Amino acid sequence: MRTARITATGLTLAAALLAGTAATTAQAQAAEPAPVPACSLANTKTTVRNVPRPINHQLLTVTNTSSKPCFAYGAPHLAFDAAQHVVPVVDDSIPQAVVTLEPGRSAYAGINLSAADGSGTDGRYASVLRVSFDEGDGTESRARTVKLPKGTWADSKAAVTYWQSEVDLALMW
Repeated sequence: MRTARITATGLTLAAALLAGTAATTAQAQAAEPAPVPACSLANTKTTVRNVPRPINHQLLTVTNTSSKPCFAYGAPHLAFDAAQHVVPVVDDSIPQAVVTLEPGRSAYAGINLSAADGSGTDGRYASVLRVSFDEGDGTESRARTVKLPKGTWADSKAAVTYWQSEVDLALMW
């Protein structure tokens, strides 16, 4: 009889311990923050403007318009007008970490429009820029069309930097 009582008490304690562990695990999982989404068409505004330096450059700015942070992964995917190919990325511009945009904050990418020495080919005036975002898994989002400043000239040497947290970092390439 005493063995049965000890076994029953032990089973009751084990069940209580397991229930407590399950409740603690559920509370911990509920307390974990939701994953930070990739910056996208839905949670950002995108602009492009001319800059005085360096020569033949523009600044692409993406601003988080949502109430939650987003990650600006990799580099923007850019295409001028109806071009079928995207502008190459400046490999040396990779940042140390993914750029996190808090609500209202911006990330920047420098666009080198053409070769300063005139060595580029297939030069043309462009009026719009199609901008896509990296979804964080290597896939590309739908494109947003952004109007380019009047007189934007691009050639085969056009390139874009990775997203940067500071304007100066985006324009140093």
